[in-house]
Amino acid sequence: MNEQPLNNSAPTTSSQWERSLIEKLTMEALREQRSRRRWGIFFKLSFLVVLVTGFYQFSDLSSVEVENLGRHTALIEINGAIESEGSGSAQVVIPALNRAFSDVNAVGVILRINSPGGSPVQAGMINDEIMRLRKANPLKPLHVVVDEMCASGGYYIAAAADNIYVNKASVVGSIGVLMDGFGFTTLMEKAGIERRLMTAGENKGFMDPFLPQSEKQKAFSQAMLNDIHQQFIDVVRQGRGRRLKETPETFSGLFWVGSKAIEMGLADGLGSIDTVARDVLKAEDIVDYTQKEGLPERVLKKFGASIGTAAMSSIWKGSSPVLR
Repeated sequence: MNEQPLNNSAPTTSSQWERSLIEKLTMEALREQRSRRRWGIFFKLSFLVVLVTGFYQFSDLSSVEVENLGRHTALIEINGAIESEGSGSAQVVIPALNRAFSDVNAVGVILRINSPGGSPVQAGMINDEIMRLRKANPLKPLHVVVDEMCASGGYYIAAAADNIYVNKASVVGSIGVLMDGFGFTTLMEKAGIERRLMTAGENKGFMDPFLPQSEKQKAFSQAMLNDIHQQFIDVVRQGRGRRLKETPETFSGLFWVGSKAIEMGLADGLGSIDTVARDVLKAEDIVDYTQKEGLPERVLKKFGASIGTAAMSSIWKGSSPVLR
């Protein structure tokens, strides 16, 4: 009778000790797991930082300052549409022009253009900067070399050069302005669709494709296009001077092959980057000053552009004039 309590207390003490040991081991395992997770996150973040830094440095090699390269020809390229983004934007071309003109070892600048045209604003800013730089550096010429095409906004820029060199089959010209869009009013009537648009300001719905365009709005659009076209004409006349052989078709929006452009005074001769550097500028060594964006900048701009486009689409529904 006296031994029974002793037998009951032994298992109880043993199970408590085992439970305590299991709890300690479990807590230790959890602490170790948390520690491994924290270190894992740390190493992953560190690797990501190293990776991004490596991409940045690798993709930004082209923007390293050009120093101590000796006597050379500076090259800047515009490839594609003249827009607020890309190689044809003023924010990309103008800094490259300034670097090229400020380098004492660059005897001259070649601006290679392969563009169908684009924004009159961007083209105008680049043209103005070329004229300013040429005036400030009269001994450093800037020549344009046309690749496949130098049309409309591309030619707006080219007109500021000392000389324009083309391939005999290059497409040159298209000195005109357009603003296009669509009208769906008849289709909506047939489909029984009603357009509901509320505006403050009688012309706020101007160029809305779902509303009819009044004669007053058409006249306003045409007057605006005529103003921009005249600016384009003035730029070409100023840049080409007496070399330009004007005809009724010169400023009509037509375009011509390079050999015909030379006859019309829209270009000065046949040439490539290598021949202009060697035979005209007498500096065969060519250094590319084109400002190229690194990977981080491209990603951020794409992200920003997607947000900006979504925001602006609710503010501006019209079309912009285009030199094309």
